[in-house]
Amino acid sequence: MLRADPVKLEREIRPGDDLGRILTEAADPRDGDVLAVAHTIVSKAEGALVDLSEVEPSPLARRLARRLGKDPRVMEVILREAEGIVKVGRDVIITEVRGGMVCANAGVDESNAPPGHVVTLPEDPDRSADRLRRRIRELAGVDVGVVITDTQGRAFREGVIGVAVGASGVPVLVDRRGDRDLYGRELRVTVVAVGDLIASAAELLMGQADEGTPAVVFRGLKDRLKRFEGPERASALIRDPERDLFR
Repeated sequence: MLRADPVKLEREIRPGDDLGRILTEAADPRDGDVLAVAHTIVSKAEGALVDLSEVEPSPLARRLARRLGKDPRVMEVILREAEGIVKVGRDVIITEVRGGMVCANAGVDESNAPPGHVVTLPEDPDRSADRLRRRIRELAGVDVGVVITDTQGRAFREGVIGVAVGASGVPVLVDRRGDRDLYGRELRVTVVAVGDLIASAAELLMGQADEGTPAVVFRGLKDRLKRFEGPERASALIRDPERDLFR
């Protein structure tokens, strides 16, 4: 049986908080659980918060802010976080960030940030997932998988879904090529983005507004995945630019 339980926290996460301890106490993890954690609380604990009162927008940030209807200070943070600009649309800027991930607004998040601040992505989300996993093992004596999540839009589809931006201890890509379907036909192209599936399933329980549920514990998932092998870092989900058909 696969079970998913939302994890509510009693207070907002602040810079310097021991997030591993907070989640261990709130989630009571067991060996083999998979913990999906919203990047916003990871970023807050790591101090990835920007005080907008300390941001001086550049001329480029001011021009783009006027075009997109954004706060120039927020646009400046986006430009600082971005490694490159992929596309400027009518109301959004698509950027490439550290590690090659492509997303809107360089992952800079105004929602669920303290007033006058924005939250940026963790500096290295895979490393953050590793640290969180080790801390939970240290405190609870159990080995869990960790997936750090964010929400992103998709080309050609409306709405946002959860994606894995960091991971540790759980395969994020499962290669089913060579397996057989119900009629015995060999699968030739099927590689399953398990990390993103976990993140999207978690988003159903986390919500997007004031739910106060920044984590989800999946129980029984590792048992379903134990016969599969695959990379356990979310960076493996990023497509090589040479194989990108749309840029």
